[in-house]
Amino acid sequence: MRNETSRRGFIRQGVALTALSAMGSAVQAGPFGRNKDILPLIDTHQHLWDLTRYQPPWINGAPEILNRSYITKDYNAATRGLNLVKAVYMEVDVDPADQIREAEHVIALSRSSRYPTVAAVISGRPDEDSFDPYIRKFKDSPYIKGVRQVLHPETTPQGLCLGKTFVKSMHRLGEQGMSFDLCMRPTELTDGAKLADQAPDTLFIVDHCGNGDPKAFLKNPAEAPTHKAEQWKQDMAELAKRDNVICKISGIVVRAPQDHWTPDMLAPLINHCLDTFGPDRVVFGGDWPVCRIVASYRQWVHALKAVIANRPREQQKKLLHDNADRIYGLS
Repeated sequence: MRNETSRRGFIRQGVALTALSAMGSAVQAGPFGRNKDILPLIDTHQHLWDLTRYQPPWINGAPEILNRSYITKDYNAATRGLNLVKAVYMEVDVDPADQIREAEHVIALSRSSRYPTVAAVISGRPDEDSFDPYIRKFKDSPYIKGVRQVLHPETTPQGLCLGKTFVKSMHRLGEQGMSFDLCMRPTELTDGAKLADQAPDTLFIVDHCGNGDPKAFLKNPAEAPTHKAEQWKQDMAELAKRDNVICKISGIVVRAPQDHWTPDMLAPLINHCLDTFGPDRVVFGGDWPVCRIVASYRQWVHALKAVIANRPREQQKKLLHDNADRIYGLS
């Protein structure tokens, strides 16, 4: 379905964010009517951090809203009424010295039926020789599904993911049935395509719609976008040509205009990803609590549902639940 068609019925540009918040305040106000009709959610991008356990190096420079602990009870409160059934923990860029501690903690969460967390993507440094013995420790764990290293910090050299050791580490992940999340600068997505070609037996998951910026699709945005719209579209389409690459619909609300964003502003990014990757290679991610910089979890979910409302219900369910269950092997 083409973008213009799938936009019919969207919340109009002028809808205030306060109205979106009100829509999310009552469970029965969701796009699918009563609670029993709300499609189930599997969140493939659940962040948690307990600052009494470890402090990620970035925490002191983070926005004030993030500079505190976020644990499962906070997550449960944020997702209440949304029919969230499972969550996959996403690493939080801990200090390398804390990587084992982080992994052990999320394995314990995943083992317990008391928590929505059922699996995890853990931190790692694939460009280092120490990565191989590190990841081998988890080769038999049913709870560790993959690895991520955030590649977009200013201190990360361009092309890091194409280095010999990095590529070798990707092969190791494939051998162990694990994935790698591509969280990179939107201007360097072609590096992700090259990496996927060099490790064809490894699954790569493009985080946050390739870190797409909604402002790139606005006329006269107040703030310059981080990339050009057409280049991003071309690069995402190129990634989508690889059968071993899927796309995570997540994170983009953080880059929307903070005080006056609407679902329509997110639609060009979401629709392009859904149309290029197809209904079977897309998964939903909450990116909570990072999304709180601009929107609550509920606001993000309802915005996404507004954008996809005219797509077949079967495709909506694949995005929100079924694909994640299959791809991550959660059943």
